[in-house]
Amino acid sequence: MEFTRRIEQLPPYLFAEIDRKIAAKKAAGVDVISLGIGDPVEATPQHVIDELCAAAQDPVNHRYPSYYGMPAFREAIARSYKRRGVDLDPDSEILPLIGSKEGLAHMFLALLDEGDAALIPDPGYPVYQTGAILAGGEARFMPLTVENDFNPRFSDISAADLDRAKLALMNYPNNPTAAIAKPGLYEEAVAFARDNNIVIANDFAYSEITFDGYRAPSIFEVPGAKDVAIEFNSLSKTYNMTGWRIGWVAGNAKVIEAMGRVKTNVDSGIFNAVQLAGIAALDGPQDCVAEMVEIYRRRRDIVVDTLGAIGLDVNRPKGTVFVWVPVPDGHTSESFANLVLEQAGVVVPPGNAYGPHGEGYIRISLTVKDDRLEEALERIKQHL
Repeated sequence: MEFTRRIEQLPPYLFAEIDRKIAAKKAAGVDVISLGIGDPVEATPQHVIDELCAAAQDPVNHRYPSYYGMPAFREAIARSYKRRGVDLDPDSEILPLIGSKEGLAHMFLALLDEGDAALIPDPGYPVYQTGAILAGGEARFMPLTVENDFNPRFSDISAADLDRAKLALMNYPNNPTAAIAKPGLYEEAVAFARDNNIVIANDFAYSEITFDGYRAPSIFEVPGAKDVAIEFNSLSKTYNMTGWRIGWVAGNAKVIEAMGRVKTNVDSGIFNAVQLAGIAALDGPQDCVAEMVEIYRRRRDIVVDTLGAIGLDVNRPKGTVFVWVPVPDGHTSESFANLVLEQAGVVVPPGNAYGPHGEGYIRISLTVKDDRLEEALERIKQHL
């Protein structure tokens, strides 16, 4: 039996590997605490659940949904951008998705031919690299370093890396580093895309999870960005809806149309009841978002203060549900992650799993209850 080169090139998916390790430890009787995956433990807001339950009772919503999403849901997305001062056409510049991960995969299929390249942040969400591989393209890394606050330097991208590059990905607030976009970064990205005939794709999944008065900008707040850019977002992190699988891509109408063509041929639409619940989330009271942000801020401070007290120089992030932690001297990312798992029963992803420039770090997720987070940190403290 033979498989395609694409399949042979694919590494094991990081979070599937984490699940495997957790299962093995639990089978051995270990009380495992996972700080690995950004999956909120708190419930979806009640008014969103109530809307789903009501909508699910209507037989009209039991039929095939539109590939392009309900007009009312697209309009709710457009209203959410309007509150940021951004105008989007809900008919041509917004495409609802079964979670933004689906859209990322379709984006590569729409934009890359065999042998084309995508510029991928390193470290970055692993799906960026595997999406390029599955499309028959090549992933070329843009290093994100602490010296540049984990922002890319577009001026450092070589002519060789630009050859056949059709796409560049960004993600701020950033997973895994929890960095934010420096002032002027999006303006530089838009100019770079124009100069090199490249599409910029901004992954904005943590747009509302920000702290200490910081507000994360959309790339579309830069004049002319829609000429060259698209932006992904979802309801997953903002409204604790990871399992609901509902998100969108917005921006350049030509790219949105091309992604829609991929979607209509290989995928389907979102259950209408889920879309109606999504409208309730976007248009309803937002105090639930503020409450979750405060929970994450408190957990962030617990992690930073505890690890700082034992000698780890941890930056206090202004966004995301993660803390990017440098490993102690004498350790690699993997050796420290393995130590923490074997001796403390705590799962943390090694930084190099997100790309070569993630070496020297681990990522801690804040999406666990306070008591379990504190216990995990105490165990790590005991074994350092």
